[in-house]
Amino acid sequence: MVYLDNNATTPVDPAAVEKMAQFLKEHFGNPSSLYPIGRQVKEMITESRKTVAKAMGASRTEIIFTGSGTEADNFAIRGVLDSAPEKNEFITSAIEHPAVIQTANFLEKKGIKVTYVPVDKYGTVDLQFLKDAITPQTALISIMLANNEIGTIQPVEEISHIAKEKGILVHTDAVQAFGKMAVDVNKLGVDLLSISAHKIHGPKGVGALFIRKGTNLWPLIYGGHQEREMRAGTENTAGIIGLGEAVRVIKERGDKDKKRIEKLAEILKKGIEDTIPKVKFNGHEKNRIKGTLNFAFLGLEAEAILLALATKEIYVSTGSACSEGAEDVSHVLDAIGLKPEVARSCIRLSLGRFNTEDDIDLVLKELPEIVGKLREISALDIDEED
Repeated sequence: MVYLDNNATTPVDPAAVEKMAQFLKEHFGNPSSLYPIGRQVKEMITESRKTVAKAMGASRTEIIFTGSGTEADNFAIRGVLDSAPEKNEFITSAIEHPAVIQTANFLEKKGIKVTYVPVDKYGTVDLQFLKDAITPQTALISIMLANNEIGTIQPVEEISHIAKEKGILVHTDAVQAFGKMAVDVNKLGVDLLSISAHKIHGPKGVGALFIRKGTNLWPLIYGGHQEREMRAGTENTAGIIGLGEAVRVIKERGDKDKKRIEKLAEILKKGIEDTIPKVKFNGHEKNRIKGTLNFAFLGLEAEAILLALATKEIYVSTGSACSEGAEDVSHVLDAIGLKPEVARSCIRLSLGRFNTEDDIDLVLKELPEIVGKLREISALDIDEED
């Protein structure tokens, strides 16, 4: 099996599996209990919180554990808007993850004015448009750090500088960036930042939200004192421990994984461009997460390529796993200016820690043949310049 859909989810690292299994076998105490078996579990949560905080340059009291990256995004955006009813404007980008886009759609139904900042053909936000969109009623700006479909990295540090001059809070969805590039909340200048465990070889069902000290936002869930009374409910301790261990492994391995993944991705990108005619690469050539590759295979439907690759046990995607199956074309590819027929021909290949040179060799062996055969029977005819 060749798995090239690591932006959708990642295999759990064995170290995280072992740590979680050990916890589940040996501990069952409620971390809110005052007696020893409860306090032991509480200390484990605290250790994970410290690990996650240190990895992004935060303090442990600034980390709230959530049920997912999507929940963290919702918490950040709705928490800020609900806490500042006197301000009713929100700015985000046209290429955010559905977790942010659909939250913005919900806010619009509640009477919040939402401005969607456009992007250029590489997927980079228009900073001048963003500046012009700011008003005294703007409560929050939320711009993702790296795009999940095309990998383009946004100028979040510059956005934070613009926002601070106006006294506006900034949130960034760093789900696809954390663990793949340097993420420092102080360098970025953000007030809120979301991550997800299952994107970094941790378990599903757990994420985290950085909330800078002094940031005002309403609690997500009421009913208990957990997570500084911001998210009530007994903690998903096994998941939190798995997240902490996944982050520990990332820091321990340093840039080793990043360099290897980038090298493999470079070989894969060049191989596709050299062996398959009429392909169009999407995203910024340099300023992106290098392990994310998005190509339009002109004249074809992406689903046909995906299914043909799956018969060879090669797994890729057509975009965000949270919008797979939607009838409309990807809002990200639409925003960068692709025609619908071109957008429908795009597949995403995203690499991770456990990919090997053999994986890349197999894809470069099978994919040109598959594309060639599909084009022989395709009724579509699209010129490369389209």
